Amino acid sequence: MTKTPARKNQASVTHHRDLRTGQSIWSARRRPTVPTQPLTRDISCDVVIIGAGISGALIAESLSEAGLKVVVVDRRGPLDGSTAASTAMLQYEIDTPLSLLSEQIGRDRAERLWRRSRQSVDALRERTERLELKVDAATRGSIYLHGNVLDAEGLAREADARRRAGFEIELLKPAAVLDRYGIKGRHAIIGFGNYSADPRQLAAGYLNVAIGRGARVYSPVDICDVAPGESGVTLQSADGREIRARTLVVATGYEMMKGVPRKGNKIISSWSIATKAQPRAIWPTAAMIWEAADPYLYIRTTPASEVICGGEDEEISDADERDAKIAAKTATLSRKLGALLPMIDPTPAHAWAGSFGDSETGTPTIGRIPRMPNCYAAMGYGGNGITFSMMAAQMLRGMICGDGDPDADLVSFSRKF
Repeated sequence: MTKTPARKNQASVTHHRDLRTGQSIWSARRRPTVPTQPLTRDISCDVVIIGAGISGALIAESLSEAGLKVVVVDRRGPLDGSTAASTAMLQYEIDTPLSLLSEQIGRDRAERLWRRSRQSVDALRERTERLELKVDAATRGSIYLHGNVLDAEGLAREADARRRAGFEIELLKPAAVLDRYGIKGRHAIIGFGNYSADPRQLAAGYLNVAIGRGARVYSPVDICDVAPGESGVTLQSADGREIRARTLVVATGYEMMKGVPRKGNKIISSWSIATKAQPRAIWPTAAMIWEAADPYLYIRTTPASEVICGGEDEEISDADERDAKIAAKTATLSRKLGALLPMIDPTPAHAWAGSFGDSETGTPTIGRIPRMPNCYAAMGYGGNGITFSMMAAQMLRGMICGDGDPDADLVSFSRKF
């Protein structure tokens, strides 16, 4: 085949977005190292993954373990997109409450999605420990507070739905919540077995394991053309280099490839703050805290006892409009954090904003891309991004290696919700 000559100003196949602004707590720390190389020649592989963030890292590691020859490309570089803006609350509890999701898609499918989400969190923790990755990880419970989405009665119905699906939970009245955690006037569901980590360390750790098995990471590489066919996929970079692969996986996060169906996904903006370390002020169990509210507040600690607080999400996709609200949102988050947890000093030491994806049901889209043979996508839209990234790594390994996945129908492009 004759190589296509490089063309100036070729358009990227992905939407370019300014994904984050400000200094996240992770960006203030030493940057993890991931070996990369420039793409200076045409190459071939079994699987090419577009995206070197947390999704691409987990998928690359899983496929490299399966014995496939893996190449990862990124137009920025590893860890430089949304991964560094994540608060990395790795919960199995999907943003859409189980009781409400059951009304939207049916009880059986909702329960299967919640169970698979739980399995993904467990698998991520177990795999990270097995690979001996140092990622500032911690296993934490969760405190889910009633709000304007689920009032006290709604929270009780949610507790019943979770018990029926087999989840271990507690339902606490305000007096018990105050006595145990120091939070006033709120009913709560207590969950168990969630996970947290430094997202950049997590992504770097998984990429480096894949590289140790022979995977290659090329950056900066901007893909300007994708030509899928029955025998494989050919990708063209903006500088005229060609990548031939049997399979393509699009793991570009919130800069989704043009032409990929959206399935109700949309870009939203979220804001976050982090405090100084304050180990003497942390609430008992250091459980993650979030609300059945819109907009909702979510709170976690780091192993060093810094407090991370995020939320105040809005349907804003424009970066300038998002960034113009950083000061006001920072003040609001600090005020709400201090009001909810009066024992905490809510003064921000870090403040940042990011563009993230959401979906109508708070669930991801994972699987074969329609009308694009040998092409797959991992669209981790919804509030459980990294949890969904692990789900994608498991599912795509099964699909690409020919084993399939029993829950693929729940997140496929052909699903009806």
